[in-house]
Amino acid sequence: MLQLQTIRNNKDEVIAKLTKKNFKNAEAVINSVVELDEERRTKKTELEGLLAEGNTLAKQIGELIRNGKKEEADSLKTRSTEIKEKSKQFEERFNQIDEEVLQLLLTIPNTPHESVPAGKTPEENEEVFSEGVIPKLDESALPHWELTSKYDIIDFELGNKITGAGFPVYKGKGARLQRALINFFLDEALKAGYYEIMPPNVVNADSGFGTGQLPDKEGQMYHVTVDDLYLIPTAEVPITNLYREVILKEEELPVKNAGYTPCFRREAGSYGAHVRGLNRLHQFDKVEIVQLVHPDNSYRVLDEMVEHVKGLLRKLELPYRILRLCGGDMSFASALTYDFEVFSAAQQRWLEVSSTSNFETFQANRMKCRFKGKDGKNQLVHTLNGSALALPRIVAALLENNQTPEGIRLPEVLHAYTGFKMIN
Repeated sequence: MLQLQTIRNNKDEVIAKLTKKNFKNAEAVINSVVELDEERRTKKTELEGLLAEGNTLAKQIGELIRNGKKEEADSLKTRSTEIKEKSKQFEERFNQIDEEVLQLLLTIPNTPHESVPAGKTPEENEEVFSEGVIPKLDESALPHWELTSKYDIIDFELGNKITGAGFPVYKGKGARLQRALINFFLDEALKAGYYEIMPPNVVNADSGFGTGQLPDKEGQMYHVTVDDLYLIPTAEVPITNLYREVILKEEELPVKNAGYTPCFRREAGSYGAHVRGLNRLHQFDKVEIVQLVHPDNSYRVLDEMVEHVKGLLRKLELPYRILRLCGGDMSFASALTYDFEVFSAAQQRWLEVSSTSNFETFQANRMKCRFKGKDGKNQLVHTLNGSALALPRIVAALLENNQTPEGIRLPEVLHAYTGFKMIN
């Protein structure tokens, strides 16, 4: 959530940035926030004047009563009663303004970083890096949903039977490959200095609010209505919320956590061939890296997180590219996002496997997560996170890109984790 002080002091800049993010009615919404804020501050000054007058009257009334001047005291009491009633009206209006401002702030996305390109669609994202050789497969090459059936490692129909579409069953070497990738990603995170967390897979509404998933504007979260809990769409939510309403010491920064969880997304409105097989699931596994850092360091840390994900894809021997997302394709809470995509040779298309983002103070402000600086003042931290990595499309690319007449060759880095070199 944007800080009210930021909006107040930089109104025109905020409007310009929100316009770049294609936030509709940016000027009208920001102007409403500023007008309500100005009304509150004006009325607060008036209230302070009334309260000062009330205190003066109270002293005068007490003095008059002590001197036996009851009639004069009674005349002042009338004014004192008027002040109390008006003060009550001010307080009621303050509460109303606070609620109106909050509801407006909840509709406002984070402002994009200056490096974010303008644009409205994914086609306008900016490619900033690419690496690896795209494999050339022969005409007999199969997409992963046929390979998984051929080698009996993932069963989509069985998952559909016991749950529904988007909930596959991993079997045999398919299950072992999942476990191998999870352990590989976690081990790499630990080598990079992250602290492993195994959080709950359901969260309360306060946690969803803290990281910006709630209010759920796109209906993507599974809601357990009886208990008012939510299945997590990403480990970002519980891991970041470990620090909700926490004041850290400056020397404790950066906080670096990593965790594996299943993730649940309704993916409402997702249909068609482009979401077939593992391309888009309702339940999938992911290792997430999360950092809480000093504001001065957050963009350097973002670059470090990008390098970490690069290293994973290099070791998996997958061709990939990095996109800097344009304003219209960014998430509600992000200030800058880099998407990683791997090339799927059998499908002849790029598949997103990671989003690595800096949220600056947007999440911290919602969570009230701060640190005490050396000057003794509390400041909001910057929060960052990234997929390192999401498994489904990694598996899809590994299966498709590495298929041979003898079977599916796995990259060397996974051999010690899987216990086998080929799926056949």
